[in-house]
Amino acid sequence: MKLAARWQDALSTSISIRGEERRRTQVRLGGELVDVVRMGRGEPLVLVPGLAGSWKLLLPLARRLSRRYEVITYAFRDEGVPGFGIGGPRCGIWDIGGHADDLASLVEQLGLESPTIFGVSFGAAVALQAAVDHPRSVGALVVQGAEARFHATIGSTIARRVLERFPLPTDNRFVNQFFNLLHGAKPEPGPLVDFVVERIWETDQSVMARRLAQLESFDVSEQLWKVEAPTLVLAGKKDAIVPAVRQKQLADGISGARFEAIDGAGHIAFLTHRREIARQVVRHLRQVKAAV
Repeated sequence: MKLAARWQDALSTSISIRGEERRRTQVRLGGELVDVVRMGRGEPLVLVPGLAGSWKLLLPLARRLSRRYEVITYAFRDEGVPGFGIGGPRCGIWDIGGHADDLASLVEQLGLESPTIFGVSFGAAVALQAAVDHPRSVGALVVQGAEARFHATIGSTIARRVLERFPLPTDNRFVNQFFNLLHGAKPEPGPLVDFVVERIWETDQSVMARRLAQLESFDVSEQLWKVEAPTLVLAGKKDAIVPAVRQKQLADGISGARFEAIDGAGHIAFLTHRREIARQVVRHLRQVKAAV
């Protein structure tokens, strides 16, 4: 499956106009060099990517947020450590806590002073863990598509087992139908659907399986009292991966947290409803600033 030319051109044009390529650097996390992309000007906002697609899947949202903030996004350090199955080559990260330590290290190395941390999906779990383990690294917190404790389902278990054991073709239409669940409803074919599928398959399937395994042990439900940062929890009302009701429970467990549900949005609301997501982020950070 090839990314629609119109969508690809739009991405390329935006990058060249705003100079993101010239601000693409690398930092060393746990001995491994990882990509860091900085976009825009203003107060820093660190965007933590999801389970697959790396920072490239976040580019449309990053571009919108970069109109007001300096958006900093990066690749997890296990991104370049493929290996078929969980038993394949591994990096030094064994759980979500390791990713959270990397996030805190990134903030320190870049000289950021308690920036806003915004995590989506898997990245939201990382951001939550960082807020618990490294509160001084998080000035404000935004999470979308996460809960305090991962609830394994038959679907997630099957997905991990399949990713571990069977090499999958990226052009398999049956397999790619599963990605429709991310939208919350069957999407109309088009550039955005193609973009999502292509970016996800840029992540090795063994890496996806490894991260699913890491999520299975994620649980900060008894530690939410440690979250000091003003928190916004965003949920798609049609999220079939992490239902909105469970995301509201997360918000209820964090002192002073605000919860907002996005009409018509699924798990990848950060893409399909990025204008509303950005509006909620701006509102949240204005309230945070006014309260200081």
